[in-house]
Amino acid sequence: MVIFLNRLIKDASGVTAIEYGLISALIVVGSFLALNSVNVSLNLKNTFLTVATNM
Repeated sequence: MVIFLNRLIKDASGVTAIEYGLISALIVVGSFLALNSVNVSLNLKNTFLTVATNM
């Protein structure tokens, strides 16, 4: 059991996935802030409503 816990503590395989997740979240937040700063309105509600009515 002690050997298993030592291996679990030393395991660093999930660290890269966490880093990629944090980087992608930062990119998404940055892009929303950039779009908001230039007053670009995505207006997704009307876009999806138009698509739904034309289907």
